[in-house]
Amino acid sequence: MFAVYAAEPNPDQPLDALRVGERPDPEVPHGWVAVTVRAASLNMHDLWTLRGVGIKPDQFPMILGCDGAGELADGSPVVVHGVVGDASVYGDETLDPRRTLLTEKYQGTFAETVVVPARNVLPKPDGLSFAEAACMGTAWLTAYRMLFTRSGLRPGQSMLVQGASGGVSTALVTLGKAAGLRVLVTGRSEEKRALATRLGAHETFESGARLPEKVDAVFETVGKATWAHSMRSVKPGGTIVVSGSTSGPDPSADLQRLFFTQVRVVGSMMGTRDELASLLEFCRLTGIRPQIGTELPLADAATGFGQMLSGETAGKIVFTR
Repeated sequence: MFAVYAAEPNPDQPLDALRVGERPDPEVPHGWVAVTVRAASLNMHDLWTLRGVGIKPDQFPMILGCDGAGELADGSPVVVHGVVGDASVYGDETLDPRRTLLTEKYQGTFAETVVVPARNVLPKPDGLSFAEAACMGTAWLTAYRMLFTRSGLRPGQSMLVQGASGGVSTALVTLGKAAGLRVLVTGRSEEKRALATRLGAHETFESGARLPEKVDAVFETVGKATWAHSMRSVKPGGTIVVSGSTSGPDPSADLQRLFFTQVRVVGSMMGTRDELASLLEFCRLTGIRPQIGTELPLADAATGFGQMLSGETAGKIVFTR
């Protein structure tokens, strides 16, 4: 079958490990289902896989893609949940120490067919296109869990999103506005800040700029480049929710400010199947949709990877078939 995959780990030149071509048709174990993929979205995790992060060397070659949408054998349209874990034991599959994501142990969604456990598919709402639905399982689910499960925010409170144009960031802006929160956003360029405004941000600022007031919660996916600003921007007793560190970890965490102002730092990773179901229903009820910046045929995936590596994003990058 046709697929986009990582041939081997390449920490320094990740795109050199990218391949577009044929891979063996997958087998379908008992209790699993095959999904004919109609659309799949690109995530930073796919670049980390090309670098060899979070995946053992003997797992290569690995088909990329953590999330997607498509059809079951009977034609039912579905959304793929990319976290494979034991929810029956832990209640929350993201807390299963043996849990994994597609592309870490199991082949991903950048292919004609992906095979996942039967519980890892959910009905696609009629109002979502396959391209829109393909954004839900990773970036939007990560944002949903950060905002509604981990932050403790209530409607009417304020939030700061660090970074204005990535998949998780644009989802946080859209979800926060729909939930009745005051949304502030930082962005490196005027173009990126304008995108956040179009998505519903109440105010936008240059990266590192002093805010007019401190916020109830900060949402961090950047890490070292923004961490000091996040610590300065949150109210005493407020919350910083962290789901990534694309610029690397910060070795100077400003612990004195942390304990003196009693800030909570909360980790967040992807989301559960139940949270994905709630997210899909929230989109149906409110009519909100993901920001798709680039839509490309799967055969042109290298172009999308290049855009993400260079930071040239304006929402989600989606591959379709």
